Amino acid sequence: MSVIGIGMDVVEVERARQILSRHGERALGRFLLEGEREYVLRQPDPAPHFAVRVAAKEAAYKALQSLPGMRAVGWHDLEVSRAPDGRPLLAMHGIAAGVPARYSLLLSLTHTHGVAGAVVVLSRTQP
Repeated sequence: MSVIGIGMDVVEVERARQILSRHGERALGRFLLEGEREYVLRQPDPAPHFAVRVAAKEAAYKALQSLPGMRAVGWHDLEVSRAPDGRPLLAMHGIAAGVPARYSLLLSLTHTHGVAGAVVVLSRTQP
């Protein structure tokens, strides 16, 4: 495995809370896919879960920039979910789905009451 790109991003949870308060469903629809929205809204405090997903997508966008044609990747081209064991997963749709199968995205998430962060590593798994 070789590292091709790395992306990192942080989002202040209070800023995410303000966005949700001001724009509600419109913000959820702009940044998240349906499954992500459902997950976020099931949480007692949706703001940190919204913030960490926005951070993950931004970090993935940054990691993907080392590949041709990835500048046009948008919010709905990336989807954060969870594996059955709880690990975060990052699925690629739309333009991002054009990434060749020999590449994979590894995702790490963290959040507190104040800040949410994500790191994404783009790696090549095959020569």
